[in-house]
Parts: sequence; C-alpha cells; structure tokens
Amino acid sequence: MSDKHSAIFGKAKDEYEAGLWSKAMLRILVQRKPQRLTAAEYEEITGEKY
Repeated sequence: MSDKHSAIFGKAKDEYEAGLWSKAMLRILVQRKPQRLTAAEYEEITGEKY
C-alpha cells in the first residue's frame, strides 16, 4: 500500500475482496465525516464509478 491511500484502504480492499464487506459498506466509509475512504479509492477497490 502506498502513501497515497487512506489508512483504512488496505483493510477495506481485503475485506471487500474476501466478500465480507459490500459496496454499500464501502460507500458508508466514503460518506462518513471525517471521510474514511475517498471516492477514488472506492472506484479503485470496486472497479465501478462512485
């Protein structure tokens, strides 16, 4: 993981790929204040536009 990613990126990516977290859960991380995951990171993890 590079420095350009948020602190939760690695965990979110691993959990999503393992089928433990859904796209809806990732969207919550983007919407949360303070933001935990960026829209660009959401797109990188899911391969879909946020």
